[in-house]
Amino acid sequence: MKTKYGEFTKDFLLMLAVAGMLAIASTSPYFLINLARLVLKDKKYRRKNNKVNDIALARSIAGLNKNKIVILKEEEGKFTVKLTEKGKKIVKEIQFDNLKIDKQKIWDGKWRVVIFDIPENKKRHMRDAMRQKLQKIGFYQMQKSVWVFPYPCEKEIQLLCEIFGVNPFVNMITSDKIYNDNALRKYFNL
Repeated sequence: MKTKYGEFTKDFLLMLAVAGMLAIASTSPYFLINLARLVLKDKKYRRKNNKVNDIALARSIAGLNKNKIVILKEEEGKFTVKLTEKGKKIVKEIQFDNLKIDKQKIWDGKWRVVIFDIPENKKRHMRDAMRQKLQKIGFYQMQKSVWVFPYPCEKEIQLLCEIFGVNPFVNMITSDKIYNDNALRKYFNL
């Protein structure tokens, strides 16, 4: 990700992406502070003295608006906050940076195999970045462009494909059996 964002900003953008839009009835000149308070009921934003730095949070939201990451509008006594296209792109980058796959307590006995054949002349750097990310999130490399994982990961792979722009070149297979999977079982402690 090109720009670094604070924890509040990241969480606010991710929450806005899930909600789609926030609408708050308000005529208060302290709208941004009230919005920050509404969004940030979470204790992780509180300081040692149990207070939230309202002004810093409001500035963060104002900065998102100024940089055209979100749109703040007032219509008929309601304020709305929406992500812009730029904001949606940043949300994907944040999701990419935070990407991890949760391990199930009990393995379902299926292997997820990601296979890709990304043309060298078109997107070599994307192919290399895809390999690095798969390795970072814990996939096992069976061959140069064949990666294996034991837990459901379709959404995560879909996100990677969208970010790297390689959807047409990537396939995912769910398999009940991989011949001679001893190395895989050892790698994943299964």
